[in-house]
Amino acid sequence: MTPKPSRPDRAAHRLLFSLLAIVLVATMLAACGHKENWKLLNLKGIMPQLQFNLHDDTGKAVTAKNYLGKIVMLYFGYTHCPDVCPATMARMSQALSSLGPKAKQVQVLFVSVDPKRDTPKVLQGYTHAFSPEILGLTGTQDQLRTLTKRYRVTYGYGKPDADGNYEVTHSSAIFIFDRKGNTRLMAQSTDNAAALAHDLRQLIAGA
Repeated sequence: MTPKPSRPDRAAHRLLFSLLAIVLVATMLAACGHKENWKLLNLKGIMPQLQFNLHDDTGKAVTAKNYLGKIVMLYFGYTHCPDVCPATMARMSQALSSLGPKAKQVQVLFVSVDPKRDTPKVLQGYTHAFSPEILGLTGTQDQLRTLTKRYRVTYGYGKPDADGNYEVTHSSAIFIFDRKGNTRLMAQSTDNAAALAHDLRQLIAGA
């Protein structure tokens, strides 16, 4: 039996509304300064730096320090997700492809919140199907809860069906960090690959 479609976590919507209010105030205060041409939601100075303790799709323990020096896109999902995750992964892959050689300066981190099913081997096969620039990460429940709480998102598990399949609710947001690990942008499900690529180019250029 096919798992039920996943849906964006309601907490993500509450997060979005609160962030929009903060961004509006920040924009008004900076109105006389330099105008940045972002297509995505600007989170500069609002959310904490990238920080985590997880393991990658080879089973190696990693932290945010492993990816300093690159633009990082962080997305929470799971490999059995039937709709939201594949669509988001495809958008990120398309954005990377449009960057050409500059894509090497971007690291996409797909963090599975379903470690029970998403083993390193499963993660590697899933992420590489979209792009070699996408790396799968996961961790213990404590590690995942700490990370998702840091960025004000949640996830949860549905009741397994007769075949043992279950739905995982999770955030649909993509968090984007600069080379120093500072949170800079957030992409929503309505932001297309062109918008992602546009803002990634600006970050690569040092904006």
